[in-house]
Amino acid sequence: MAGDDDPDGDETGEGRRKGRSLWKELPILVGIALVLALVIKTFFVQAFSIPSDSMQNTLQPGDRVLVDKLTPWFGSKPQRGEVVVFRDPGGWLPEKAKEPNVVQKALSFVGLMPSTDEKDLIKRVIAVGGDTVECSGDGPVKVNGKALDDPFVYPGNTPCGDRPFGPIKVPKGRIWVMGDHRQDSSDSRYHQDRPGGGTISEDQVIGRAFVVVWPVTRWATLPVSK
Repeated sequence: MAGDDDPDGDETGEGRRKGRSLWKELPILVGIALVLALVIKTFFVQAFSIPSDSMQNTLQPGDRVLVDKLTPWFGSKPQRGEVVVFRDPGGWLPEKAKEPNVVQKALSFVGLMPSTDEKDLIKRVIAVGGDTVECSGDGPVKVNGKALDDPFVYPGNTPCGDRPFGPIKVPKGRIWVMGDHRQDSSDSRYHQDRPGGGTISEDQVIGRAFVVVWPVTRWATLPVSK
C-alpha cells in the first residue's frame, strides 16, 4: 500500500504536526514567562540602574543592582547602614526626566530590564526613627551621640561633605539617608526645608539593594556600614 511504500510518510507528518504545535504553544510559554517575571518584580526582586555619582565608590553610574522587595512584606524595616532604593518624596529630583521608549517601558514593567522610573533614588540609611543624627565641621557623623564608622565615604570627602547639620531627631517611621559621595549627593542634608525635614517615610522605601549584577566585572554584594 502507499503507506507501506513511504516509510517516512508518517514521520514527516508527525514532524509537521509537532512544528505546528510548537508555534501554537510558544505564545503561551512566552506569556507564562512574562507573568512570572512580573510576579518576581512585584513581590521578590527588581533591577535598578544607577544614574549618578552620588553613591561612589560603592556604586558607579551605569551599575545594575538587585533590590530585595520581599522582606518588607514580612514587616522588615530599613536598618542603619543599608543601601536602599526609595521613591522621590517630592522635589528631590528634577521635574523633567528622560522619557524611555516603549520597548524600555514594557521590559521594565515586567522586570526584564532595570527600572526606567527616574523618580527612584538610592542612598545609604544613616539613621532611623527615634535616632538623633548630627555632623559638624569635618565630622564624624554621630547617631545618638556615637560616631559612625563610615568606611564607604568617597575618598577625599569629609563625612559631612560641605553641609554640616543637626542635631536632628528622626521621627518614628522615617529615615535619614546620605550618599557615600558626600560632596556629590543631594540627600537628606539638602532637603531639610521640605516636609519631613529631609527624612524619608519608610513607606516610600522600595527595598534594600543587596548585590551589583552588572557589569559582570563589578559583581559584588553591597556592604552594610555599622
